[in-house]
Amino acid sequence: MAERLTKTAARNVFYGGSAFFFAIFVGLTAHSHYYIRTVSTDETKLTESVARGKHVWEKNACINCHTLDGEGAYFAPELSNVWIRWGGDKDPASAREALHAWMAAQPSGIEGRRQMPQFNLTEEEVNDLADFLEWVSKMNTQAWPPNQAG
Repeated sequence: MAERLTKTAARNVFYGGSAFFFAIFVGLTAHSHYYIRTVSTDETKLTESVARGKHVWEKNACINCHTLDGEGAYFAPELSNVWIRWGGDKDPASAREALHAWMAAQPSGIEGRRQMPQFNLTEEEVNDLADFLEWVSKMNTQAWPPNQAG
């Protein structure tokens, strides 16, 4: 028996390994799509106002400073649990008022603190953004962020 790898054996190892890992890749991709659609995201609560709130999020490039579920920039706080931090799970009206007040008060003008710009959002845009943040807070994030402070 030959002590070295022949050209045919090398080709078979390459094609066999490629086929094996391609099958693993397809299986993991299918599992990820299944998980996202059935476990982590509640599509029944995905309303038009949530979609408009996502549009407000994207239009104003909030992800350039904030993170959602760890994705985005780390310049400003994580916002995937801001609805719960502001008490929206217990008193949604107060959390919505807090978001309105926070957006209206920007930039805060506090010396030495990073300043959030004033986006001049309409009442409807702030409500839609609140609906989006409420929907995000109810996603199964597998205990992310690791602390409540975001």
